[in-house]
Amino acid sequence: MLLIPCPYCGERAENEFSYGGEAHKPRPEVPEEISDATWADYVFLQKNTKGTYYERWIHSHGCRRWFNLVRDTLTHEIHGAYRMGEAPPKVDEKTYV
Repeated sequence: MLLIPCPYCGERAENEFSYGGEAHKPRPEVPEEISDATWADYVFLQKNTKGTYYERWIHSHGCRRWFNLVRDTLTHEIHGAYRMGEAPPKVDEKTYV
């Protein structure tokens, strides 16, 4: 089980949180004018990075706030958590082949 460091509440067990997808993914500019394919790509397609990954999480059984997490998807090592709108922490990014 992961111990996730909520930037508001501190470290808690992963079963208190819900995954929210890829962090820092730019939203299409004018949703009314984009194609269905572009919108589907934004909503459903995410990077499948093997290594350092920036994710969104919500502390659903705690403070109910969204935050970002930097995690290695291969080792599950957590490199840091930060509030929405803050700059991500400096990490030594890894990519595995």
